[in-house]
Amino acid sequence: MGEKVVAGRFDLSDRQHYRDKLRQCLTGLERLLEERRFDRPRNLLGLEIELNLAGADGMPKMLNGQVLERIASRDFQTELAMFNLEVNIAPHRLEGRVFDQLGEELRTSLAYADRKAGEVDAGIVMIGILPTLDRDDLVSSNLSEVDRYALLNEQIVAARGEDFTLDIDGVERLTCTSKSIAPEAACTSVQLHLQVTPGRFADVWNAAQAVAAAQIAVGANSPFLFGRELWRESRPPLFQQSTDTRPPELQAQGVRPRTWFGERWITSAYDLFEENLRYFPALLPICDDENPLEVLDAGGTPTLSELVLHNGTVYRWNRPVYDIADGVPHLRVENRVLPAGPTVTDVIANAAFYYGVVRALAEETRPVWTRMPFEVAAANFDAACKDGIDARLRWPRRGRHGAMAEVDAVSLVRDELLPLAASGLDAWGVEPADRDFYLGVIEERCRRRANGASWQAATFHRALEAGLGRDAALAATTRRYRELMHLGEPVHTWPVGLPEPVPAG
Repeated sequence: MGEKVVAGRFDLSDRQHYRDKLRQCLTGLERLLEERRFDRPRNLLGLEIELNLAGADGMPKMLNGQVLERIASRDFQTELAMFNLEVNIAPHRLEGRVFDQLGEELRTSLAYADRKAGEVDAGIVMIGILPTLDRDDLVSSNLSEVDRYALLNEQIVAARGEDFTLDIDGVERLTCTSKSIAPEAACTSVQLHLQVTPGRFADVWNAAQAVAAAQIAVGANSPFLFGRELWRESRPPLFQQSTDTRPPELQAQGVRPRTWFGERWITSAYDLFEENLRYFPALLPICDDENPLEVLDAGGTPTLSELVLHNGTVYRWNRPVYDIADGVPHLRVENRVLPAGPTVTDVIANAAFYYGVVRALAEETRPVWTRMPFEVAAANFDAACKDGIDARLRWPRRGRHGAMAEVDAVSLVRDELLPLAASGLDAWGVEPADRDFYLGVIEERCRRRANGASWQAATFHRALEAGLGRDAALAATTRRYRELMHLGEPVHTWPVGLPEPVPAG
């Protein structure tokens, strides 16, 4: 009975030691909060975008290693699969002409990356799910050649103990299985970071949760997967199912999935980190030598590396982040709701809407989360993912305590949330020209009931009507999307359909 029992690459003592370290980290976080050790308000935002590589034919290209070698910039990194990249934009102060600055930096970075990708006959496509992806593209052999991805795949597969089941019922229904987490790589997103003080964290996170459905409604851009037309924003169900460590029996018991909207409003950032420890077992029980409590006793700043690692394996749509800059700890809300694309202008417009409306909602005297049950926010999120710009959401009625009304998402955004976003951007000190231009993009999407998902679906059906077969129509839609994406005009201005008649095929 003295043998060393091994589970994957970790033995049983590793997991117990990791759990002990997580508890130390959580105590360390609690002390940091109590001792007010966090950075002062700096109004910093950050932006990350996951990207796809595709050839001139619109098909995915498994070449991220070669492309990254040519880009040779730390701003670009690998992502889960070989057809993925990620670009990171340095933090900016949320003021002045920040959105124009972000847009210019992003256009420059993407144009450079696209030129470098062109050297290996590939190109950048910024889209929520690449429509031409096939099941054979999303297999473990196409995961990026990075140890952490292989290890994460091993551990999630081991935790589940059987194939992953994908079952998404939308315009059409997709049912299939996967032996790995590779289908997760189909999901490419925009991640918006906002550094906040501990005192403001709960209000900002609650506001972000409340408005997530509206973000999806106006920003949906992922209607296709494996040749099927599914939800207008198919990333959330795909992400949840492709990383689900729960076999059906645990799902039936109500065990929480690792990709999670949440289940309650919070009062502190501590609530989220504590929930992550309480509900989710370790996937990667890797420990370092730091004792966070000894570091605190000595007046230092602990890295809380185990807590940070574990937090990164719980996929909340609004995730809490602990980090250190210049030796000082800080907290961020990472908003992971939005799909990538369609254009840089659209991405920046989505960001302006988010940062503005979250600021305004977080500072209301009667916050929306005190008037809306959390279950309603979660149901709104699902409704927006399914129906996109045509979703109907429930929202508190003005002036009526506890009263909820069903409202068209477009009306909610146009009549209530856009004015709030404008006032929020004013509070940040954003220049009126930036405010009006980017919020105007959201307003026009509402007026025309058009976003990336609606354009993709309409163009695909036009291609079918022109005589193309399903696969050819998806490829033609992807090629046209890429062309218009690089031209850069926002998606609500894009003409629906292909640019010229195409022969049947």
